[in-house]
Amino acid sequence: MDSALFTLVSGSSPLLVNIPHAGLGLNPGLAGRLTPSAARLADTDWHVEKLYGFAPALGVGLMAATHSRYVVDLNRDPDGKPLYPGADNTELCPTRGFDGEPLYREGAAPDAAEVARRADAYWRPYHARLAAELDAIRSRHGYAILLDGHSIISEAPRFFEGRLPDLNLGTDEGRSCDPGLAAAAYGVLSGARGFTSIHNGRFKGGYITRHYGRPAERVHGLQLEIAQSCYMDERNLEHWDAQRAAPLTAVLRQLVETLLHWTPARTNGP
Repeated sequence: MDSALFTLVSGSSPLLVNIPHAGLGLNPGLAGRLTPSAARLADTDWHVEKLYGFAPALGVGLMAATHSRYVVDLNRDPDGKPLYPGADNTELCPTRGFDGEPLYREGAAPDAAEVARRADAYWRPYHARLAAELDAIRSRHGYAILLDGHSIISEAPRFFEGRLPDLNLGTDEGRSCDPGLAAAAYGVLSGARGFTSIHNGRFKGGYITRHYGRPAERVHGLQLEIAQSCYMDERNLEHWDAQRAAPLTAVLRQLVETLLHWTPARTNGP
């Protein structure tokens, strides 16, 4: 297994924060195939790993992909099953950006065989390690909580109308985690002063939340999609401003501490 595909700090608590889309690495030869616009990697979940940088000090595990979602999207079904049937969905190996424009120069997009190779080289090793980490957490504590951390530009007409709420909690319409845990998490987000929020709105949780969030098997999954405008300048993507992000970081710390304090009323399943 190639540990260069991710960074992982294992924790001592039942909580693991996973960040699949903040990486900037590209597979060999890919940079030259991208359009000049795509080469900016604009669709990155910018600085999310920094937003959760406090987590290991609280005993929380922190796993983050090192490669770009343009290589392979770790939050998509490997068989190409769409997340939102009837909507405009991104692919396992995206060929269009969030702005709808082609990512590849003419004739350079990956074919089915290349997509399969990327899935084997990047997607499957990452998920094997993520699954193993969750299994280890559940074995130690009797249950595991997965918080999947994301961010996106606040206005993306390809995916949603108007401006996205700041804090978008997704629990697959209540299927991916205990309802009490979801309520506690959303209580923090909805009560955060200066931020707007929604639960199971446009973003209900991607493949990771839906696949691993199995309350009957004592693994609880939540996704938090954050509008980038609430912590960074969307016109200056690479710039990290810790002071500007501080209010959001405080909310995320409160969210993480709330998840840590939650315990299941009882455990079920194997």
